[in-house]
Amino acid sequence: MSSSGNSKVLSLNEKKRPGTAGRKKRIKRSGAGDFALTVLVMILVLFGIVMVFSASYYTALIKENDPYFYFKKEILFAATGLVLFIMLAMIDYHKILKWSYGIYILAVLLVAVTYTPLGGTYNGAARWIQIGPLTLIPGEFAKLAVILLVARWFSSKPDRIDKPVKGLLPVMAMAAVCVVLVAKQPSTTTALTIAMILVIMLFVSGTNMKYMAALFGIGIAGGAAFLFKEMANGGYKSARITSFLDPFADEKGDGYQVVQGLYALASGGLKGVGPGNSVQKNLHLPDPQNDFILAIIGEELGYIGLLVLLAVYLLLIWRCVHIALRAPDLGGMLMASGITIMLAGQVILNVMVVTSMMPPTGIALPFVSYGGTAMWLFMMAMGLIVNISRQQKAEPGEEGEQV
Repeated sequence: MSSSGNSKVLSLNEKKRPGTAGRKKRIKRSGAGDFALTVLVMILVLFGIVMVFSASYYTALIKENDPYFYFKKEILFAATGLVLFIMLAMIDYHKILKWSYGIYILAVLLVAVTYTPLGGTYNGAARWIQIGPLTLIPGEFAKLAVILLVARWFSSKPDRIDKPVKGLLPVMAMAAVCVVLVAKQPSTTTALTIAMILVIMLFVSGTNMKYMAALFGIGIAGGAAFLFKEMANGGYKSARITSFLDPFADEKGDGYQVVQGLYALASGGLKGVGPGNSVQKNLHLPDPQNDFILAIIGEELGYIGLLVLLAVYLLLIWRCVHIALRAPDLGGMLMASGITIMLAGQVILNVMVVTSMMPPTGIALPFVSYGGTAMWLFMMAMGLIVNISRQQKAEPGEEGEQV
């Protein structure tokens, strides 16, 4: 996108697009929002609640002496997530963009807290903050914080897109703080997701391709250096990185979870063994309600069930893209684009992990995997998407307010 093209996009504080004086634009003001997107989100949430119950029933009975333990908590997560969804759908997203710098600082501070005694550690990773019965994963909220940061940075001054020193480097440095802090926990997949969101948002904003090529080269070099360092150190991390290449070579060790997930997918076949009839969830697959819930879905509902689920995700992603394209200003477009990237990227990464196409790392399946933080994150994100859709440009022939 050229600088002349950028100048025609609404900045955060503008009410009209520059250069459109004297022309009438039909804009939908305070509409009901995208109904199809809302329905798709609710379908995924309800499906997730059912599958969490199915996947966790036996594990909850053994570990918590209550077969409904995870089921009841997931209902609570979904209910509170719905409240967040409605709140962020109703508050004008321009106000939220104005708060973006504060949200970014809060996210950085929360991630930093995981390095203190308040942070919870599991399997050598300090990713959680434990507050009584509540467990938060700040790295998840850092994703949304970076999306809001980039959207505000460029929408407030669109000419920053063409200024590598005063425009690109500062926002990249701020996002890099989140990436580094999260990667050090370590939560490599979350850090990778944040970096991916940043790069694609820069591309969508219209950043010059020569800068994008340089950024891509730096990313490749950095990724290669990271892998080389981890492989050279050997030990647990090295084995975890390489286990996906042949999980059956160590199916009782580092490849165990992936192997059990593959067994589940293979057992399901085309039509599945039927709802509730999974064998792998019975203490074979560790924590089946979490990141590997897709394997249980494949076992119980078969490849047909998986295809239907992925089709629902594709429809949801398509609605998000549609809303991003019709956003009334640059801030809305970038925000919707970043959320779409986060949603699509997380679905793809989860599928890749479960099917042993990449190392097994903690990456939740949006709306379906068990967990409060991931549920709240994506419900808030979808609330923002609906918020943008309430102010989007009307299609030709639609009724709307003339401005």
